[in-house]
Amino acid sequence: MGDLFVELARRAARSARREVEAYAREIPEFGILDTDARARAETLEYAVWLRRRTGELAPTSEELTLSDLTAIAAMGEARAATGLSPESRQRVLRLHTALMLREVNEATDAQRGGDADELVRLLGWFAAQGERGIEAYCQGFVSALRHRLPYVDQVALLVKALLSGDPMAAELARAVGMEVPAYCAVTVIRVPSPRTPGAERDRGPEGEIEALIKEHQVPLTWSPPTESTPGELIALTPLLPPAPTLSPTQSGEVLALIQDFAQSLPTPCAAGTTTAGLPDLPAALDRARRISRAAPLRRAPAHPHTTADVFVELAVADVPFVDAWLHTLAHRLAPGPDLLLTLDAYYTHDMNRTTTATALNVHPRTLDYRLRRVRELTGIAPGSTRGVRVFSSVVRRGLSGAWG
Repeated sequence: MGDLFVELARRAARSARREVEAYAREIPEFGILDTDARARAETLEYAVWLRRRTGELAPTSEELTLSDLTAIAAMGEARAATGLSPESRQRVLRLHTALMLREVNEATDAQRGGDADELVRLLGWFAAQGERGIEAYCQGFVSALRHRLPYVDQVALLVKALLSGDPMAAELARAVGMEVPAYCAVTVIRVPSPRTPGAERDRGPEGEIEALIKEHQVPLTWSPPTESTPGELIALTPLLPPAPTLSPTQSGEVLALIQDFAQSLPTPCAAGTTTAGLPDLPAALDRARRISRAAPLRRAPAHPHTTADVFVELAVADVPFVDAWLHTLAHRLAPGPDLLLTLDAYYTHDMNRTTTATALNVHPRTLDYRLRRVRELTGIAPGSTRGVRVFSSVVRRGLSGAWG
């Protein structure tokens, strides 16, 4: 064994104690280590063992054995069983990696001109075996979660793992019978906050979420609305490579999920969809969320709204004086009757009088009266180029619930 490995072995117990102290200090869920002597002793024993196995295997570039990986998995399972959250598990892995690299750096400095080959060999071993160790730890962690959490909560953890780039995503996907996709359609379905306190408890989709997951085989998670925040369903629909685009078939799959979810709601909802590769999912989630806020609220959405559908409304929302002007126009239309809905149907049906009147279940002359009324109230003709540009934004912003 070379000098570097001898130095690391000499420091193993002290380094392990420093790691345990760091867990207790920096991760709230490890605060128990300050009061539970048995838990502290077990954590310390594991930390020492891991360093000693590194010292035994790394000098000759031997791999972790099946017995080693089983022990690492058992530690992951034990920590999940005590209630350690996935977020804290990530912090444990990052902290452990940082401390191990610090130990190597300190041992190297202590050698003052030691063998560079030993350092290269050790770092190479860490890169390869560290990945295997993390995989085993995640397997054990997920194994405990499968016994502790309902299926819907396991899928919700998978969504969080995919959105955060957590290596546990692969294990969670296997646990719930899904695969980690290379590309996704990220859909956010917005459900408005209830207008009256307690209304969100009258009837909600909570009982339908598991059926929705199993029907569509899509990772999704649901956060119910509160009196101050809208509800939100996040779904990650796998897309086929090579490009993260939404084909007509896949658009239909996304729409089917949106409509099935909408049927379980007592209120209208708005859906926004965008696509991205796995590393870009966090940014895609932000885009989908913004699209859902700009999209109109519907009882039964007719298609997944994308940036192309609401790019004007997205821009308007970030320009307060323009948004205020559109709000003023919407306010002028309030006397009605149903002028916003009439304009919405008018533009949805390409300004065709007959199909618009049929959709609204009114006589074409009634439609003509309403369109004249819009012009009287605002000074803008709905069928003009200016009218299409202005009122399409008024309708989308108004029906999105942006102005209450």
